[in-house]
Amino acid sequence: MLSLRCQLKQAPPQKVVCHFGAKMGKLQSKLKYSTYKYSRPDGAREESFQTKTFQEYSPAHVDSVSAIAALNSELCVSGGKDKTVVAYNWKTGKVVKRFKGHEREITKVACIHKSSQFFSASRDRTVLMWDLHASSQARQQFPGHAMVVTGLAVSPDSAQLCTGSRDNTLLLWDVGTGQCVQRAEVSRNLVTHLCWVPGEPYILQTSEDKTIRLWDSRGLQVAHMFPAKQHIQTHCEASGDGHKFVSCSSGFGGEGCEATLWDLRQTRSSVCEYVGHFQTVASCAFLPRAVTLMPVVATSSHDCKVKIWDQDSGACLFTLSLDGSGPLTSLAVGDPVSLLCASFSRGIHLLRVDHSRGLELQEVAAF
Repeated sequence: MLSLRCQLKQAPPQKVVCHFGAKMGKLQSKLKYSTYKYSRPDGAREESFQTKTFQEYSPAHVDSVSAIAALNSELCVSGGKDKTVVAYNWKTGKVVKRFKGHEREITKVACIHKSSQFFSASRDRTVLMWDLHASSQARQQFPGHAMVVTGLAVSPDSAQLCTGSRDNTLLLWDVGTGQCVQRAEVSRNLVTHLCWVPGEPYILQTSEDKTIRLWDSRGLQVAHMFPAKQHIQTHCEASGDGHKFVSCSSGFGGEGCEATLWDLRQTRSSVCEYVGHFQTVASCAFLPRAVTLMPVVATSSHDCKVKIWDQDSGACLFTLSLDGSGPLTSLAVGDPVSLLCASFSRGIHLLRVDHSRGLELQEVAAF
Protein backbone atom coordinates (compact mmCIF):
# COMPACT_ATOMS: atom_id res chain seq x y z
CA MET A 1 0.00 0.00 0.00
CA LEU A 2 1.30 3.44 -0.90
CA SER A 3 2.60 5.48 2.05
CA LEU A 4 2.73 9.24 1.88
CA ARG A 5 5.87 11.00 3.06
CA CYS A 6 5.28 14.14 5.09
CA GLN A 7 7.39 16.93 3.57
CA LEU A 8 7.81 20.17 5.47
CA LYS A 9 8.40 23.66 4.22
CA GLN A 10 9.36 26.01 7.04
CA ALA A 11 8.24 29.61 6.96
CA PRO A 12 10.25 32.42 8.60
CA PRO A 13 9.76 32.45 12.37
CA GLN A 14 7.35 34.96 13.84
CA LYS A 15 7.71 36.85 17.07
CA VAL A 16 6.69 34.83 20.09
CA VAL A 17 4.99 36.11 23.23
CA CYS A 18 5.15 33.63 26.12
CA HIS A 19 4.83 34.03 29.86
CA PHE A 20 6.83 31.78 32.12
CA GLY A 21 7.66 31.51 35.81
CA ALA A 22 4.86 29.26 37.11
CA LYS A 23 5.04 28.57 40.82
CA MET A 24 5.14 24.98 41.97
CA GLY A 25 1.76 23.59 42.93
CA LYS A 26 -0.35 26.28 41.26
CA LEU A 27 -2.28 26.16 38.03
CA GLN A 28 -1.03 28.72 35.52
CA SER A 29 -2.95 29.76 32.41
CA LYS A 30 -0.85 30.97 29.51
CA LEU A 31 -1.31 32.00 25.92
CA LYS A 32 1.09 30.40 23.46
CA TYR A 33 1.19 31.61 19.89
CA SER A 34 2.15 29.78 16.71
CA THR A 35 5.89 30.10 16.12
CA TYR A 36 5.99 28.14 12.86
CA LYS A 37 3.43 27.11 10.30
CA TYR A 38 4.15 24.86 7.38
CA SER A 39 2.36 24.51 4.05
CA ARG A 40 2.73 21.06 2.55
CA PRO A 41 1.70 19.61 -0.79
CA ASP A 42 -0.36 16.86 0.89
CA GLY A 43 -2.61 19.45 2.53
CA ALA A 44 -1.78 18.35 6.09
CA ARG A 45 -0.87 21.00 8.63
CA GLU A 46 1.87 21.36 11.17
CA GLU A 47 1.99 23.73 14.10
CA SER A 48 4.41 24.10 16.97
CA PHE A 49 2.00 26.06 19.21
CA GLN A 50 -1.66 26.93 18.80
CA THR A 51 -3.29 30.13 19.97
CA LYS A 52 -5.00 28.44 22.90
CA THR A 53 -5.03 28.77 26.65
CA PHE A 54 -2.31 26.54 28.03
CA GLN A 55 -2.30 25.21 31.59
CA GLU A 56 0.87 24.34 33.45
CA TYR A 57 0.31 22.06 36.44
CA SER A 58 2.66 20.95 39.18
CA PRO A 59 5.13 18.52 37.61
CA ALA A 60 4.65 14.82 38.18
CA HIS A 61 8.40 14.16 38.17
CA VAL A 62 11.56 16.10 38.92
CA ASP A 63 13.46 14.52 36.03
CA SER A 64 12.90 12.90 32.64
CA VAL A 65 9.74 10.83 32.20
CA SER A 66 10.38 7.51 30.48
CA ALA A 67 6.99 5.77 30.48
CA ILE A 68 3.30 6.56 30.86
CA ALA A 69 0.06 4.54 30.86
CA ALA A 70 -3.60 5.38 31.45
CA LEU A 71 -5.09 3.85 34.61
CA ASN A 72 -8.60 5.13 33.81
CA SER A 73 -10.29 8.11 32.14
CA GLU A 74 -8.90 10.52 34.76
CA LEU A 75 -5.70 9.02 36.13
CA CYS A 76 -2.40 8.16 34.52
CA VAL A 77 0.60 6.33 35.89
CA SER A 78 4.11 7.39 34.94
CA GLY A 79 7.70 6.52 35.79
CA GLY A 80 10.96 8.27 35.22
CA LYS A 81 14.59 8.88 35.92
CA ASP A 82 13.74 10.04 39.46
CA LYS A 83 13.03 6.36 40.37
CA THR A 84 9.44 7.13 41.35
CA VAL A 85 6.08 5.97 40.03
CA VAL A 86 3.39 8.67 40.10
CA ALA A 87 -0.39 8.38 39.87
CA TYR A 88 -1.64 11.71 38.52
CA ASN A 89 -5.10 13.16 37.89
CA TRP A 90 -4.50 14.91 34.59
CA LYS A 91 -7.98 16.48 34.60
CA THR A 92 -7.38 18.35 37.87
CA GLY A 93 -3.62 18.69 37.66
CA LYS A 94 -2.91 17.00 40.98
CA VAL A 95 -0.61 14.23 42.14
CA VAL A 96 -2.75 11.47 43.66
CA LYS A 97 0.08 9.35 45.04
CA ARG A 98 3.81 8.77 44.71
CA PHE A 99 5.35 5.32 44.95
CA LYS A 100 9.00 4.69 45.80
CA GLY A 101 10.70 1.33 45.84
CA HIS A 102 12.97 1.07 42.84
CA GLU A 103 16.69 1.71 43.17
CA ARG A 104 17.17 2.93 39.61
CA GLU A 105 15.30 4.61 36.74
CA ILE A 106 11.83 3.39 35.77
CA THR A 107 11.75 2.00 32.22
CA LYS A 108 8.15 0.79 31.72
CA VAL A 109 4.74 0.99 33.38
CA ALA A 110 1.64 -1.13 32.73
CA CYS A 111 -1.86 -1.02 34.24
CA ILE A 112 -4.39 -3.73 35.00
CA HIS A 113 -7.54 -2.84 33.07
CA LYS A 114 -10.45 -1.56 35.20
CA SER A 115 -8.39 -1.89 38.36
CA SER A 116 -6.40 0.21 40.81
CA GLN A 117 -3.33 -1.97 40.34
CA PHE A 118 -0.33 -1.40 38.08
CA PHE A 119 3.27 -2.44 37.51
CA SER A 120 6.61 -0.73 37.02
CA ALA A 121 9.85 -2.06 35.54
CA SER A 122 13.25 -0.61 36.26
CA ARG A 123 16.91 -0.57 35.44
CA ASP A 124 17.38 -2.20 38.84
CA ARG A 125 16.31 -5.49 37.12
CA THR A 126 13.05 -5.83 39.05
CA VAL A 127 9.32 -5.33 38.48
CA LEU A 128 7.08 -4.06 41.27
CA MET A 129 3.30 -4.22 41.62
CA TRP A 130 1.42 -1.31 43.22
CA ASP A 131 -2.12 -0.59 44.36
CA LEU A 132 -3.48 2.95 44.28
CA HIS A 133 -5.78 2.29 47.25
CA ALA A 134 -3.21 0.49 49.40
CA SER A 135 -0.04 1.77 51.06
CA SER A 136 2.85 3.31 49.16
CA GLN A 137 4.75 0.04 49.53
CA ALA A 138 4.92 -2.44 46.68
CA ARG A 139 2.33 -5.21 46.93
CA GLN A 140 4.39 -7.71 44.98
CA GLN A 141 7.94 -7.99 43.67
CA PHE A 142 9.02 -9.84 40.54
CA PRO A 143 12.81 -10.38 40.52
CA GLY A 144 14.46 -12.71 38.04
CA HIS A 145 16.12 -10.79 35.22
CA ALA A 146 19.88 -10.36 35.03
CA MET A 147 19.73 -6.98 33.29
CA VAL A 148 17.46 -3.94 32.91
CA VAL A 149 13.78 -4.82 32.39
CA THR A 150 12.63 -3.32 29.10
CA GLY A 151 9.31 -5.07 28.47
CA LEU A 152 6.13 -5.27 30.53
CA ALA A 153 2.70 -6.62 29.51
CA VAL A 154 -0.39 -7.77 31.46
CA SER A 155 -2.71 -10.51 30.18
CA PRO A 156 -6.31 -9.53 29.30
CA ASP A 157 -7.62 -11.45 32.34
CA SER A 158 -4.99 -9.78 34.58
CA ALA A 159 -3.84 -13.19 35.84
CA GLN A 160 -0.43 -13.18 34.16
CA LEU A 161 2.42 -10.74 33.68
CA CYS A 162 5.07 -11.03 30.99
CA THR A 163 8.42 -9.27 31.40
CA GLY A 164 11.34 -8.94 29.00
CA SER A 165 14.90 -7.75 29.37
CA ARG A 166 18.19 -6.99 27.68
CA ASP A 167 19.33 -10.34 29.08
CA ASN A 168 17.58 -11.99 26.08
CA THR A 169 14.85 -13.56 28.22
CA LEU A 170 11.09 -13.37 28.64
CA LEU A 171 9.56 -14.40 31.95
CA LEU A 172 5.89 -15.25 32.54
CA TRP A 173 4.57 -14.63 36.05
CA ASP A 174 1.51 -15.58 38.06
CA VAL A 175 0.27 -12.20 39.29
CA GLY A 176 -1.48 -13.64 42.35
CA THR A 177 1.48 -15.59 43.72
CA GLY A 178 4.37 -13.60 42.25
CA GLN A 179 5.93 -16.84 40.99
CA CYS A 180 7.67 -17.23 37.63
CA VAL A 181 5.86 -19.98 35.73
CA GLN A 182 7.63 -19.89 32.35
CA ARG A 183 11.02 -18.76 31.05
CA ALA A 184 12.22 -18.37 27.46
CA GLU A 185 15.57 -17.23 26.08
CA VAL A 186 16.54 -16.37 22.52
CA SER A 187 20.10 -15.45 21.64
CA ARG A 188 20.60 -11.75 20.81
CA ASN A 189 16.95 -11.00 21.51
CA LEU A 190 17.42 -7.74 23.39
CA VAL A 191 13.82 -6.90 24.27
CA THR A 192 12.67 -3.31 23.72
CA HIS A 193 8.91 -3.61 24.34
CA LEU A 194 6.09 -6.07 25.03
CA CYS A 195 2.37 -5.82 24.24
CA TRP A 196 -0.31 -8.39 25.04
CA VAL A 197 -2.79 -8.80 22.18
CA PRO A 198 -6.34 -8.00 23.46
CA GLY A 199 -8.51 -11.08 23.86
CA GLU A 200 -5.74 -13.46 22.82
CA PRO A 201 -3.05 -15.61 24.50
CA TYR A 202 -0.41 -13.91 22.35
CA ILE A 203 2.29 -11.40 23.23
CA LEU A 204 4.01 -9.08 20.74
CA GLN A 205 7.66 -8.30 21.32
CA THR A 206 10.06 -5.88 19.62
CA SER A 207 13.81 -6.28 19.74
CA GLU A 208 17.14 -4.66 19.05
CA ASP A 209 17.77 -7.46 16.52
CA LYS A 210 15.26 -5.62 14.24
CA THR A 211 12.63 -8.35 14.48
CA ILE A 212 9.13 -8.60 15.90
CA ARG A 213 8.13 -11.85 17.56
CA LEU A 214 4.68 -13.15 18.39
CA TRP A 215 4.80 -15.34 21.49
CA ASP A 216 2.19 -17.88 22.57
CA SER A 217 1.85 -17.53 26.34
CA ARG A 218 0.70 -21.16 26.55
CA GLY A 219 4.21 -22.55 26.95
CA LEU A 220 5.93 -19.26 26.07
CA GLN A 221 6.99 -20.31 22.58
CA VAL A 222 7.57 -18.15 19.50
CA ALA A 223 4.48 -18.57 17.32
CA HIS A 224 5.61 -16.29 14.49
CA MET A 225 8.42 -13.95 13.45
CA PHE A 226 7.51 -11.03 11.21
CA PRO A 227 9.83 -10.02 8.34
CA ALA A 228 12.87 -8.24 9.75
CA LYS A 229 13.09 -4.46 9.42
CA GLN A 230 16.15 -2.37 8.60
CA HIS A 231 16.39 -0.74 12.02
CA ILE A 232 15.92 -1.56 15.70
CA GLN A 233 12.26 -1.99 16.60
CA THR A 234 11.57 0.20 19.62
CA HIS A 235 7.88 -0.23 20.45
CA CYS A 236 4.69 -2.05 19.48
CA GLU A 237 0.99 -1.49 20.13
CA ALA A 238 -1.98 -3.71 19.27
CA SER A 239 -5.36 -2.41 18.13
CA GLY A 240 -8.32 -2.80 20.47
CA ASP A 241 -9.87 -5.55 18.35
CA GLY A 242 -6.62 -7.51 18.35
CA HIS A 243 -6.47 -7.64 14.55
CA LYS A 244 -3.60 -5.25 13.83
CA PHE A 245 -0.57 -3.72 15.46
CA VAL A 246 1.96 -0.97 14.84
CA SER A 247 5.70 -1.23 15.40
CA CYS A 248 8.16 1.68 15.61
CA SER A 249 11.70 1.95 14.23
CA SER A 250 14.83 3.70 15.37
CA GLY A 251 16.72 5.95 12.98
CA PHE A 252 18.29 9.34 12.39
CA GLY A 253 18.03 12.08 9.78
CA GLY A 254 14.92 10.54 8.27
CA GLU A 255 16.62 7.18 7.65
CA GLY A 256 14.47 4.56 9.32
CA CYS A 257 12.33 6.55 11.76
CA GLU A 258 9.11 4.98 10.46
CA ALA A 259 6.15 3.22 12.03
CA THR A 260 4.73 0.11 10.38
CA LEU A 261 1.22 -1.34 10.39
CA TRP A 262 0.89 -5.14 10.46
CA ASP A 263 -2.11 -7.47 10.23
CA LEU A 264 -2.08 -10.32 12.75
CA ARG A 265 -4.31 -12.35 10.45
CA GLN A 266 -2.06 -11.99 7.40
CA THR A 267 1.47 -12.01 8.73
CA ARG A 268 3.62 -12.37 5.61
CA SER A 269 4.21 -8.68 5.01
CA SER A 270 3.45 -5.24 6.42
CA VAL A 271 0.24 -3.43 5.50
CA CYS A 272 1.35 0.20 5.55
CA GLU A 273 4.25 2.41 6.60
CA TYR A 274 4.10 5.86 8.20
CA VAL A 275 7.11 7.83 7.01
CA GLY A 276 7.88 11.41 8.05
CA HIS A 277 9.70 11.51 11.38
CA PHE A 278 13.37 12.50 11.34
CA GLN A 279 14.56 10.67 14.44
CA THR A 280 13.71 7.47 16.30
CA VAL A 281 9.98 6.78 16.69
CA ALA A 282 9.64 5.82 20.35
CA SER A 283 5.91 5.16 20.80
CA CYS A 284 2.59 4.79 19.02
CA ALA A 285 -1.13 4.50 19.81
CA PHE A 286 -4.38 3.71 18.03
CA LEU A 287 -6.86 6.58 18.50
CA PRO A 288 -10.51 5.67 19.22
CA ARG A 289 -12.38 5.45 15.93
CA ALA A 290 -15.67 6.66 17.44
CA VAL A 291 -14.08 10.07 17.87
CA THR A 292 -11.86 10.37 14.82
CA LEU A 293 -14.48 8.90 12.41
CA MET A 294 -11.64 7.16 10.57
CA PRO A 295 -8.96 4.71 11.70
CA VAL A 296 -5.93 6.78 12.73
CA VAL A 297 -2.61 6.17 14.45
CA ALA A 298 -0.54 8.57 16.57
CA THR A 299 3.25 8.40 16.88
CA SER A 300 5.77 10.25 19.02
CA SER A 301 9.45 10.63 18.21
CA HIS A 302 12.79 11.83 19.46
CA ASP A 303 12.38 14.69 16.95
CA CYS A 304 9.92 16.36 19.40
CA LYS A 305 6.95 15.71 17.14
CA VAL A 306 3.65 13.90 17.55
CA LYS A 307 2.04 12.90 14.25
CA ILE A 308 -1.44 11.67 13.36
CA TRP A 309 -1.67 9.28 10.42
CA ASP A 310 -4.48 7.87 8.32
CA GLN A 311 -4.18 4.22 9.35
CA ASP A 312 -5.01 2.76 5.95
CA SER A 313 -3.33 5.14 3.49
CA GLY A 314 -0.28 6.20 5.53
CA ALA A 315 -1.04 9.90 4.92
CA CYS A 316 0.20 12.27 7.62
CA LEU A 317 -2.89 14.22 8.71
CA PHE A 318 -1.35 16.52 11.31
CA THR A 319 1.96 17.18 13.08
CA LEU A 320 2.35 18.84 16.47
CA SER A 321 5.82 20.08 17.38
CA LEU A 322 6.56 20.12 21.12
CA ASP A 323 9.64 22.29 20.85
CA GLY A 324 12.06 22.23 23.77
CA SER A 325 10.71 18.95 25.12
CA GLY A 326 13.66 16.83 24.07
CA PRO A 327 12.98 13.28 22.90
CA LEU A 328 9.34 12.21 23.29
CA THR A 329 9.46 8.88 25.09
CA SER A 330 5.95 7.44 25.52
CA LEU A 331 2.31 7.85 24.45
CA ALA A 332 -0.95 6.82 26.13
CA VAL A 333 -4.62 7.37 25.29
CA GLY A 334 -6.18 9.16 28.28
CA ASP A 335 -9.78 9.27 27.08
CA PRO A 336 -11.42 9.34 23.62
CA VAL A 337 -10.18 12.87 22.91
CA SER A 338 -6.99 13.05 25.00
CA LEU A 339 -3.44 11.85 24.49
CA LEU A 340 -0.73 11.83 27.14
CA CYS A 341 2.84 12.25 25.90
CA ALA A 342 5.91 11.80 28.12
CA SER A 343 9.06 13.74 27.31
CA PHE A 344 12.70 13.96 28.29
CA SER A 345 12.83 17.65 29.19
CA ARG A 346 9.32 18.99 29.87
CA GLY A 347 7.51 16.27 31.81
CA ILE A 348 4.14 15.08 30.48
CA HIS A 349 2.07 16.84 27.83
CA LEU A 350 -1.72 16.66 27.67
CA LEU A 351 -2.85 16.77 24.04
CA ARG A 352 -6.41 17.21 22.85
CA VAL A 353 -7.88 15.88 19.60
CA ASP A 354 -9.81 18.74 17.99
CA HIS A 355 -12.26 18.54 15.08
CA SER A 356 -13.24 22.20 14.84
CA ARG A 357 -10.94 22.71 11.84
CA GLY A 358 -10.51 19.11 10.83
CA LEU A 359 -8.48 16.49 12.66
CA GLU A 360 -5.66 18.07 14.64
CA LEU A 361 -3.88 18.00 17.99
CA GLN A 362 -3.52 20.81 20.51
CA GLU A 363 -1.28 20.93 23.54
CA VAL A 364 -3.56 22.05 26.36
CA ALA A 365 -1.51 21.32 29.49
CA ALA A 366 1.79 20.04 30.84
CA PHE A 367 2.70 18.51 34.18
